Amino acid sequence: MTDSDPVIEALARAATVRIGSGVAGEPAWGTGFFVAPGSLLTCAHVLAPHLRGRRDRVFQVGGSELNGGQPLEAVLERWLLEGEPGPEQRVPVEQDLALVRLVESGVEHECVWLTDRTDYPGGHGVVQGYRPREDGRTVRWKAAALINGFDDDYGLRFRPEAEFPRGGSGSPVLDAHSGAVVGVLKSRRVGRDGGMAIAATALRRFGPLCQALMAAHDRWHGEHPKISGHNWIERQHQLPGAGVHTGGEQWSPRDRREALSLLATVHPPDGIRPVAEIAKKARGGVAAPPGQLRPYTWRDGHGLLYEAGQPVAAIAALHYLQLVVEYERARGGDPEALSAWVGHRLQEVPRIVHTVVTEASLPPGLGRAAAEDGRIITRYPGPGDGGVVVIVELEPVTDAHPTRFYWRLRVDDGHDLNEPLHEEQTGDGVPPERLVQELRGPLAEIFASVDAPGAPAPLEVALPADHFDTAVHRWQLTDMARLHHPAYVGVRRMVVLRDITRRGEPDPVWFRRWEATATAESLTACRTPPLLQVPRPRHFAEMAPSAVPVLCRPAGSGVGRRAIGMALAAGHGIALWHTDSHPDHGCTDFCDELHTGAALLLRGTAGPRELPDRLRRIRDDISGTRHSGHWAEGVALLYDDPSRPLPADDGFPVDSP
Repeated sequence: MTDSDPVIEALARAATVRIGSGVAGEPAWGTGFFVAPGSLLTCAHVLAPHLRGRRDRVFQVGGSELNGGQPLEAVLERWLLEGEPGPEQRVPVEQDLALVRLVESGVEHECVWLTDRTDYPGGHGVVQGYRPREDGRTVRWKAAALINGFDDDYGLRFRPEAEFPRGGSGSPVLDAHSGAVVGVLKSRRVGRDGGMAIAATALRRFGPLCQALMAAHDRWHGEHPKISGHNWIERQHQLPGAGVHTGGEQWSPRDRREALSLLATVHPPDGIRPVAEIAKKARGGVAAPPGQLRPYTWRDGHGLLYEAGQPVAAIAALHYLQLVVEYERARGGDPEALSAWVGHRLQEVPRIVHTVVTEASLPPGLGRAAAEDGRIITRYPGPGDGGVVVIVELEPVTDAHPTRFYWRLRVDDGHDLNEPLHEEQTGDGVPPERLVQELRGPLAEIFASVDAPGAPAPLEVALPADHFDTAVHRWQLTDMARLHHPAYVGVRRMVVLRDITRRGEPDPVWFRRWEATATAESLTACRTPPLLQVPRPRHFAEMAPSAVPVLCRPAGSGVGRRAIGMALAAGHGIALWHTDSHPDHGCTDFCDELHTGAALLLRGTAGPRELPDRLRRIRDDISGTRHSGHWAEGVALLYDDPSRPLPADDGFPVDSP
């Protein structure tokens, strides 16, 4: 038996659909359920056999309470499978999720409430979905289940007495205690009872797409008509997991709904550290229990405030929200809606809680940059602002095969930029594989002189576009770094590339576009070239001032080289591209992830001068998590400011091999 609420069960049932080809007589593939407007979640292995080699295939989803019982067309948005699925392939738990999108927009439907908790204490649950019958029809099914075990980070084990039918994969797992969906049914045990589910936290492996999805989820529940007794939150309020809401000291499901809906309107955090540090301070300086997954979003941080199976205390939640407000204000944001709601909710708490929240201050380290320049994000140095930039110039030796470089190091501190501090401009030059070893000593000497405490100087590398795929951000300038100093130069300091052919007086087209971009209200990503098109000069000349070209392929050769050449000719001074290889047969899911991630990065950036440090912070997170498949791991940034032009060539002859 379970203590599940019958209305919540009905809401979950209304959000659940069968998935199949839509061809008469063919059995359904499996089950899925809506998590946000137009977006469904299911298992990757439900779709893989039918989408192998044709991921753009249109299929159908349907349910008795969806679209008047008429099926709707849907397509795969993305799955976590790595590589092309093979026949009868056993899919690991961490890869067995797929996001599906309705083809038609604006369809009204129910959405489940997904837990915001990282941990899951286990307990009674309800699983319901669709299964095929022998006559080809699809019927509903429901089963009680008890979760009593875990497999690694994302696997939930059911007790043996749970009975799941064939074809039930992709069904939502509802926690009876809290009234939230905590997982996705993955498999039953062949020939036996029991089975496994995928924890809802595995959604975080979708990266930026998960952030956008959960923001849409929280906005939907925040805006959905709050008719007492007919929605998830009002029914959750009556469950044991809601706790007792006395005197405003307990954090209720209604509070949680409003808080998460408002957090969805705040710009994403700049990496894992701000979320973890703010949640820790809100917990009274006590870190979250061990075994919790890393928090990537403000919603994840809210989930760290729980203690075992207990509800969140209002003092911890309000303290957390106020710290998010302070953090957003420090980086130039305007979280007034969240701030106003916190102020309103403080009217219901004791004076001590009011004092703790209203006097909240950011943890040490998060407010450092705000005290220095009014912002948490470090802005890239501009002309006349006193900033220091170290510049490496790499010039290919003429007619050298294979490629070799001459090099020169300068420091732009507002004085004597034309005077190189170190250089090698004669002889045979340096092959690419020896560049780092050659530059280590001179760069270490310069950085020791110009780095400020806690503020390493940015590094610019100027080279021809043919060599833009030189992954400078992966350079290691020391064989043995200190534990608190990352070895990779792109993790420790801002690293950008420049076009070395843009020397001397800036081209007017370049200067005009840079000025227009710098004054745009926000930056936007522009997929380059457009999907299924070849690059054309007009694509770049007609881009809006806010647009930043983003390439999911190398920029030093092939289509990418043509595209970046056209971007430079059109005056673009900012661009992002993937320095590693691109499949010959066209774009893959990784390309979509890169473009989604770049779009979120640019959308959260207040002007070009923030972009280098925001990318550096992402690299810092990648280094900390060792996530080699992250969309930004191989991304390079062109940041070519015409107000700080490279000096013109000296014009004197040099030796050539």
